[in-house]
Amino acid sequence: MDQSMSLRPGTPADLDAIADLMGFVFHETMTPELRELEILTTEIERSLVADDDGAAVGHTCALSREITVPGAVVPAAHVTGVGVAPTHRRRGLLTAMMHRQLREIAAGPEPIAVLWASESAIYPRFGYGPAATRLRLDIPTREVRLTPAVAPAGRLRVVEPIAATAELAGVFDRIRAGRVGWSSRDERRWKYLLTDNESRREGATALRGVLCDGADGPVGYAIWRVQERWGDRGPDSRVRIEEVVADDPATYVTLWQFLLGIDLARSATYSYAALDEPLQYLVDEPRRLGGATLDSLWVRLIDLPAALEARRYAAPVDVVLQVTDPLIEGNSGRWRLTGDTEKATCVRTDDPADLACTVTELGAAYLGGTSLAALAAAGRIERLTGNFPSAAFGWDRQPSPTEVF
Repeated sequence: MDQSMSLRPGTPADLDAIADLMGFVFHETMTPELRELEILTTEIERSLVADDDGAAVGHTCALSREITVPGAVVPAAHVTGVGVAPTHRRRGLLTAMMHRQLREIAAGPEPIAVLWASESAIYPRFGYGPAATRLRLDIPTREVRLTPAVAPAGRLRVVEPIAATAELAGVFDRIRAGRVGWSSRDERRWKYLLTDNESRREGATALRGVLCDGADGPVGYAIWRVQERWGDRGPDSRVRIEEVVADDPATYVTLWQFLLGIDLARSATYSYAALDEPLQYLVDEPRRLGGATLDSLWVRLIDLPAALEARRYAAPVDVVLQVTDPLIEGNSGRWRLTGDTEKATCVRTDDPADLACTVTELGAAYLGGTSLAALAAAGRIERLTGNFPSAAFGWDRQPSPTEVF
């Protein structure tokens, strides 16, 4: 890093400058309303600022949230707001910020860090591995028919999302413990997600919501916008689906029947479908869903033994891992991992290793979305014996992160 600059903790006095920097870096117009929302969710006490003579020219932040991993919910540093002013690129600022941030996270209770990568080439060099894949669906709604094996259930109720925050949060919190890749949301996060800011609409309506009520209360919800369009042949509006959360198959069917049947719409998009999204098995023409695969959540193991002990394993595992971590030396070495669906332990050992890899590969495999076998086929993992735990690192469902943070 250029010696004329310094890294320092953020302070409340930096909040406006950080918001301006993020708006500039990510090409957003930082309106007063959007600035207020960005400031709302910034944990300034966990921010790092690159300072050049009093000007904020770089920033990164870690948010204190939980995330669901196979068989457990763990605290995770949600890394966000990473950027460097275009006038200060190629001076080592990003590397300095990420290295210091990893050291600071390692001093705390979070065994992993997670992020969404704006540039996927950047983060592997800091030990982050691509741990989840999402589907972006682009559906011509008149060309797709649902053929469910279960009948729709529940009563739908239109709500204004921000006014129904408590009900939406109740459903979300009840379900998220079983959905790998879902992150906790506090009151500030819900406000950030549901406040309807003009800059987020991109020509669409305000956020709209529907709750599905069961016998004992809400069991699911959906949130969407509509981009109104008319063509020579009549209505051609597009439904932009933001979130679909369901407690059971019948509720899931009910919500998708509603979303794909909205009047005057001829298409629907959904950017956060899981790789194994059930909708693919509910329609008569799955090709018409137009699924495109994209990376989503990236994972970095901070405290390797604690992270591997925190999750559960789909099959019994007893394996010795030879791990290299150039940035957090305490993770490097030989580790014996034993575990199953109920518990796990990970301790140092001198026993011969069964496989060798870097911490990046373990991060990629951590949520069960990237198989160890695929990484080995790519030459990223070296098999040293026939004891290879690829099946154990999987899980019953693919990870399905629901939001960019």
